[in-house]
Amino acid sequence: MALPRTLDSFSAVLRADGPAAALAYLNEGVPHRYSAAYRFAGLKLQNVLLHDKAGEMRPAFLATVPFDQSFCQYVRRDSAFRTDNSSVDPRLQGHPYQGVVVSYHSVPLVSDTGELWGTLSHFDMAPLPLSQEEFALLQGAAELLPNFLLER
Repeated sequence: MALPRTLDSFSAVLRADGPAAALAYLNEGVPHRYSAAYRFAGLKLQNVLLHDKAGEMRPAFLATVPFDQSFCQYVRRDSAFRTDNSSVDPRLQGHPYQGVVVSYHSVPLVSDTGELWGTLSHFDMAPLPLSQEEFALLQGAAELLPNFLLER
């Protein structure tokens, strides 16, 4: 993408082309295969947006995830969650997705009313780091995205 990777550029894509294009913009700057927005829906998480670098259809196991089996539960608890390699992360010992979803970097999506609405994440089935600059962009994007997702 020709635009510099900034929150202003993300915002311009979001306003001009919508949430799916904005999510693709976020994914272009990271090595992770997937970038996604999930909505808290009771005891489950519902995928509302998914960008797959490989261009494949969303796998069924990513459509709806039980909250207590998700890494999103740690975002809700800690206001963000990052792991480059879940396989060796002691915080995830015994978690059913440890070593399955291997790299996971996520921040909360909060509505204008302050409701914790969901999460915005980059993740992959391989160990991958996320730069501090890209994590900061993810955090900034999470502040702008809920207004566009709530319109859906």
